[in-house]
Amino acid sequence: MDGTAFDIAMSNHDPVAFEAAAREVGFLGFGFYPRSGFIHVDLGPARQWGERFPVWATAFAAEIPLAREVLADSRTIKGGGAAGVATLSAAGVEVAQSVLTETQSAVLPLIPYLDTLRWVFIAVALGGIAVTIYARLDDWMRGRR
Repeated sequence: MDGTAFDIAMSNHDPVAFEAAAREVGFLGFGFYPRSGFIHVDLGPARQWGERFPVWATAFAAEIPLAREVLADSRTIKGGGAAGVATLSAAGVEVAQSVLTETQSAVLPLIPYLDTLRWVFIAVALGGIAVTIYARLDDWMRGRR
């Protein structure tokens, strides 16, 4: 209320070094909140409350990999990618089949194979969708996103 106190998050600070620096410049009131991750510091009478922060192996927070790197390893993304590629391939085969049907005199013997190839791509797409669903459910069961 008087501007003589503040709370600071310790997520990327060393609580022991921070407390020492605050005491050195004249702060006397200290409240420790390790569960919430912050320290209260004020200019009131000399006092302290709460449990001190545990000693950390390192003064800084752990590095978290970038989201795009985590997504690149995701089975859900890989399964969805496989399904997408196979779906586009099946559509491409269908277009090729319709074009080749118009010029069937030259390539009439290939048309039955193209139909089979389209079904193969559709099966791969369905497999990719199944992998995506399985990975999503498995991640959910393991408590991941």
